[in-house]
Amino acid sequence: MTSSTAPRAFPPDPAVAGPTRQGSGPGGRGPRGGSTTPTPTPTARTGETGRIRRQLPSSPWLFVAPGLLVVGTFSLYPFLTTLYHSFTSKQALRPGSYVGLANYRELLHDDMFWIALRNSTLYMVGVVPALVLLPLLLALLVERQLPGMTFFRSAFYTPVVASVVVVGLIWVWMLDDRGLINSLLETVGIGKIGFLSDQWLLLLSAMAVTVWKGLGYYMVIYLAALANVPRELHEAAAVDGAGAIRRFVTVTVPAVRTTMVLVGALSSVFAFKVFSEVYLIAGPGGGPAGEDTTLVMLIQRVGGGLTGRVGYASAISVVVFVVTVALMLLVLRFDRKEDA
Repeated sequence: MTSSTAPRAFPPDPAVAGPTRQGSGPGGRGPRGGSTTPTPTPTARTGETGRIRRQLPSSPWLFVAPGLLVVGTFSLYPFLTTLYHSFTSKQALRPGSYVGLANYRELLHDDMFWIALRNSTLYMVGVVPALVLLPLLLALLVERQLPGMTFFRSAFYTPVVASVVVVGLIWVWMLDDRGLINSLLETVGIGKIGFLSDQWLLLLSAMAVTVWKGLGYYMVIYLAALANVPRELHEAAAVDGAGAIRRFVTVTVPAVRTTMVLVGALSSVFAFKVFSEVYLIAGPGGGPAGEDTTLVMLIQRVGGGLTGRVGYASAISVVVFVVTVALMLLVLRFDRKEDA
């Protein structure tokens, strides 16, 4: 007698069999009234509501197109045009012709170009150290939470938002022979000083205006950097017996060194390309016999007007660009060497 064993039934695999029915009654209703609608799986939701659309390759460029258009129109195109004109004899109302390196060779024999290069370099050397150190000291002074400190912060920042023309005129009135400063000097018995008639005093006066106007701007940058310096470092140095000067040298300066490099780079570029301060104080002629002319003033003088030599002015502009890029690279190299 043989016995037969019925095969054992296993539950169906949901991944293979798909969704199961909730009931088997007529009309799609089971014995207990369950619905026969299949339960949707995550892969079944990729219909109208969960459809993933393909992104076009040009979609990212649509977001950056406005910025690229502005940069190309107001930065890249003028730069390429200036570079091209530096190799031509173009004038304001005449197209000119290709002359090669003639404009650059003329620069080497132009005494006014060397005077302007000297003044721009001296201006940078005199302004940058002051704009790196003085705003840091000013930031240390106003960062303290004392009554009325908000007023002093606003007062120090006011020259930044003031018009450079207004600032220049105010300083001209103060430095004039009959101005406020000379009147005070006469009162104390020193006598008048020709701030606006002496070559070097005029250049120093313009430097003072640049430093005075930029103090508040770089002070704000230093305030943001000082806010990230841990107070524990100062407290530990004070416990070790370090005074205020020693804490400044050993704690504050290393903590804001990167910010000091940034301020040095920005101020050096702005100082080398100075125009407004010297133009307002020295006048369009650049002071006595043009001895206080800067490079940007020389560009404006040579290339301006109906008979301006646009090609020669473009060559000077290219030289200014090369020098400013070299300054930036020098500062970055110095920063990397300090990090190493």
